[in-house]
Amino acid sequence: MAAGNEIEIRPLTVGFGAEIHGVDLATHVDDGVLAQMRHAFGEYGVIFFRDQRLTPEQHIAFAERWGEINVNRFFQAVEGHPRIAEVRKEPDQRINIGGGWHTDHSYDVAPAMGSILYALEVPSAGGDTLYANMALAYETLSDGLKETLGGLRAVHSSRHVFGAAAATQATGAKSDIAGRIGNPDAVTQDVVHPVVIRHPDTGRKLLYVNPGFTLHFEGWTPAESRPLLRYLYQHATVPERTIRFHWREGSIAFWDNRATWHYALNDYHGERRLMHRITLEGVPVQA
Repeated sequence: MAAGNEIEIRPLTVGFGAEIHGVDLATHVDDGVLAQMRHAFGEYGVIFFRDQRLTPEQHIAFAERWGEINVNRFFQAVEGHPRIAEVRKEPDQRINIGGGWHTDHSYDVAPAMGSILYALEVPSAGGDTLYANMALAYETLSDGLKETLGGLRAVHSSRHVFGAAAATQATGAKSDIAGRIGNPDAVTQDVVHPVVIRHPDTGRKLLYVNPGFTLHFEGWTPAESRPLLRYLYQHATVPERTIRFHWREGSIAFWDNRATWHYALNDYHGERRLMHRITLEGVPVQA
C-alpha cells in the first residue's frame, strides 16, 4: 500500500487508461484518496485495480461512493444482490456477453455514468477487454467532419439486443444466452442523443455513437446513415485510440460510459469466466 493518502497512478497509454495501486477497496476509501480516483477517472476514462477481494456488500459500498446504482433490467442479478449484475460464460457456452464494441446504456434517456466490473473467475488465457477513447476519436476528426457531426443527433435503441425479437432468437440458435439475459418487456423506448456531447464533468467533447446501440442519424434512413457510421466506428477503433486489459482474478475495471466504448473478447471457449458488474446512474447527455 502507498503511504498516507497517496495512491500510485500508472497510465497505460498517454491520456487513456490507468492502473491505480496502493488502495484496498474492501475498506472505506477516505475522501482524499477518492478525490484522486475521481481525477484519474476524468483524465483517463477507465481506471483499473488489481488484487482486490470484495464481498458483494463491499462492491456496493465502493460503488455508492460514486453515485446512485442503476439496477440493470436485462442481466441476471447476483443471487441476493439485485443491484449487482452477473456477467457469466460457462465452459459449454459459445456466446459471451458484450462481445462487440458498445457503451453501456446509451439506449437510456439518462445514459449510465460508469460501470464497475469485478473479476471473480477468469480463463487461463483470453477473455481480455478492449477499450476505445471517444475523446480522442472526436479530436482526431477533420474540422469539416466535426462541423457536420455537431449538427447531428442519433437514435439509440436496445430492441435489437434485448427486445422480444432478440429473446425469440435466444431460444433458438442462441440458446446459451437464455438465463443470462432476459426481461424483453423492459425494452420500452428508443432515445435520441447528440452525436457530439460534452462530458458533464470535464467539458471535453466526445463522439457519442456506438456500434452496439446506435441505429441511425435522426432524420436519416438507416441506409443513408450506414456509411458515415461505419467510418466513425472504424476511425474510433484504430489501435492508437484503444487499449487492451488483461484480467486476473481480483481485477476491477471502472470505465466512463460517456467517454469510452468496450469490447469483451470471446476467445476462451471451454473455460468459465465470471464477473460482477455494478452500473452507476448518469445524467442526460448534452451537446
